[in-house]
Amino acid sequence: MSSPTPAMPARRIRVLLAKPGLDGHDQGAKIVARAMMDAGFEVIYTGLRQTPEAVARIALDEDVDVVALSSMAGSHLPFCRKLKPLLEAGGLTDKLWMIGGNLPAQDHGALRELGFAGIFPTGSRLEAVVSYIRENAP
Repeated sequence: MSSPTPAMPARRIRVLLAKPGLDGHDQGAKIVARAMMDAGFEVIYTGLRQTPEAVARIALDEDVDVVALSSMAGSHLPFCRKLKPLLEAGGLTDKLWMIGGNLPAQDHGALRELGFAGIFPTGSRLEAVVSYIRENAP
């Protein structure tokens, strides 16, 4: 009689964490990236000053499950407005899109309309970010 084989491990969730535009603050993004890695996610961190085109290309090239932005500079709405059609053109509408950082409450509705369902303003708990990804990543 043969012994049962262990179940294949589930594929790790792949997260692209990008710093949009001229945002030069990445300490918070690095903390979030570490929390995601500690949770078992594979994290591709872009570093600072990414264009919408670069974010969309990296998301496609890396076959990520989650496109996450960390924005502290206040350019989140124009950036997301440029990024959305690029993600759509790349066939990435089935991915989880999320954003964190300096995000005034009055912008949350517009971000959701653009497809960024996960919105995590400054001060959000790391556990909330990780749980949201676990519960919503494709």
